[in-house]
Amino acid sequence: MQEKPIALITGANQGIGLQIAKDLVKHGFTVLVGSRDFERGGAAAKEIGPDAHALQLDVTDQVSITAAARRVRSEFGRLDVLINNAAISNTSKQPGQSVEEYSKLNRPSKVSLDEVRSIWETNVFGTLAVYQAMLPLLRESPAARIVNVSSGAGSLARVAEPTFPHRQIFGPGYSASKTAMNAMTLAMAIELESTNIKVNACSPGFIKTNLNAYEGTGSVEEGALEPVRLALLGPDGQTGTFTRWENETIPW
Repeated sequence: MQEKPIALITGANQGIGLQIAKDLVKHGFTVLVGSRDFERGGAAAKEIGPDAHALQLDVTDQVSITAAARRVRSEFGRLDVLINNAAISNTSKQPGQSVEEYSKLNRPSKVSLDEVRSIWETNVFGTLAVYQAMLPLLRESPAARIVNVSSGAGSLARVAEPTFPHRQIFGPGYSASKTAMNAMTLAMAIELESTNIKVNACSPGFIKTNLNAYEGTGSVEEGALEPVRLALLGPDGQTGTFTRWENETIPW
């Protein structure tokens, strides 16, 4: 039986996911580096160290998800932490195009339905598919944790305020997909509230990553703080919440 706790992070070959993996290894975890490209996942695992293992996992491919769950069961027997981090912000943003410029094309009247479907396939349905596949493994843990890496851009309560500074970039694609991910988080938390599995969503902040063409202002180290805190919650920790670092609650 694996003595160290086991954590799986989707989209962990770069950015915030990679930093989360590094941080959890420092906390004594064996980390599974979920990556669509196994070679890139292998390179990331090598960078992290011997307690990291690459796991081919494309959250939009049910065959890949099923195979990943099968491998986790055969090699580790359980899962203690699942961090749903894999996400895309768009499929059509042009090189050199700012987030603000792209957002103007993401209006409900203009956005491509194919674009919206592609974003939601990863950020919403991918999250749900991985949850369903990994839940039996999480139930094998004495105190499992699920962390859904969301975004403050998905807060309907904030966007509904006319004074919210980022109100104009809210659209059917990325922002609304994170709203839907928050809804998935609540559904999961409600389903599991009578168990020892805690489910929470968090916003890492506006972090400089490939997701936003490196226009963010925060570091990946800062972005990993809240996902890692939630992964390490004790028995009295919260469930069904949406937070930022230092336990700042974000309105749904």
